[in-house]
Amino acid sequence: MKLRWLKPYLPRGLFGRAALSLLVPIVTLVLVATVVILQRHFEGVTKQMTFTMAREINLVRESDDPGIAEALGIGVRQISAAELPPRDVRKWYDLSGIVVAHELRNEFPDLERVVLIDDSLVELYFDTGGGYIMLDFPRRHVSARRPYLLFVNLLGTGVLMTVIAYIYLRKQLRPITLLARAAEAFGRGRHVPYRASGALEVRTAGNAFLDMRSRIERQIEQRTLLLSGVSHDLRTPLTRLRLGLAMLDEAEAEPMLRDVEDMQRLLDAFMDFARGVAEAEPEPVDPMALVAEVIEDAQRAELPVVQGSMEGAGEVPLRRFAIKRAVENLIGNAVRYGDRAEVSVWLSERSLRIRVEDDGPGIPPERREEALKPFTRLDPARNQDSGSGVGLGLAIVMDIARAHGGVVRLGESADLGGLQADIVIGR
Repeated sequence: MKLRWLKPYLPRGLFGRAALSLLVPIVTLVLVATVVILQRHFEGVTKQMTFTMAREINLVRESDDPGIAEALGIGVRQISAAELPPRDVRKWYDLSGIVVAHELRNEFPDLERVVLIDDSLVELYFDTGGGYIMLDFPRRHVSARRPYLLFVNLLGTGVLMTVIAYIYLRKQLRPITLLARAAEAFGRGRHVPYRASGALEVRTAGNAFLDMRSRIERQIEQRTLLLSGVSHDLRTPLTRLRLGLAMLDEAEAEPMLRDVEDMQRLLDAFMDFARGVAEAEPEPVDPMALVAEVIEDAQRAELPVVQGSMEGAGEVPLRRFAIKRAVENLIGNAVRYGDRAEVSVWLSERSLRIRVEDDGPGIPPERREEALKPFTRLDPARNQDSGSGVGLGLAIVMDIARAHGGVVRLGESADLGGLQADIVIGR
């Protein structure tokens, strides 16, 4: 049976779960030991001692020789009804006193009061028919002295062992925490210093992470260098072609100039995809102000872009220019395939969501995942007359979102009816 109802109450972190796994056995052990002590010591031993004391009390009550009471350490005194306590007396934590009083009443039906003043003396009041008699004797005759010290020792030992285990457990889990932080930071595009440490398995995982991080960084660097070199080599012939076409007749050169511009745009898209987000480190950025700046720039360029909902306040570690380029790409796609675009931002304690919507034909659900892949063109599903691209716009947005530890989600706009693109980044 799955205890799903218990899941919300369990710790979410590894340290909390490990601490819980440690505390449950300790607490269970203390409880079991307490129950055993209550049954064997407080009940069994106390009953036996009380029974023996009851026989001595009977001997004193049946004998007229005061020497017997003195020899047994039992005091005997006649009292008046006014001196009789109104009720039994026992401290609230005196658990063995409950057993003593119960056993003595079973042995003596005429027992009126049992007074356990402290840990040193027991007073018993009997009704003799013509008055009352009080017998007193040391508490150690019926129960162990200060039995609550057993609980104190158990509790103290349990707390001490818990503290020692907590310190040790924290030291053992610290390397795992550092590895998790380094992996999370790398997933968000940040590089934090990390050195493998801890137990053998943790060091192995840490060294594997370092190797993986190095390979990924080398791959990104090689990709950037490769495409940068290709771009540099292609810009020179493109510039020569543009200069050569400028010397021809304008009408004759116009189609070829358009081809050169398409090649230039393709080259720029390659460079954007190659650079990715490697040109800057994350910094605290106000996403509301950043998106508002992008919208203002688009409106100055006479693009049909409006500002939607802006909820939340604060700063998020972002690569300013990378996020700006991602939003610009989404706006460019929106106005290319639709008549208007709307940009909204939501910032909560857990995530940042930037949404761009348009009123175009959208993307069918079965092709949305494909649309995020590099060099994918979905013109048949969109508007072929609104322009052409090279299939890197959404791929660049996806690359930037992943570098921030986020994702890109495509859907259908509920308000405009076209494509809805969300950049979601966890905080």
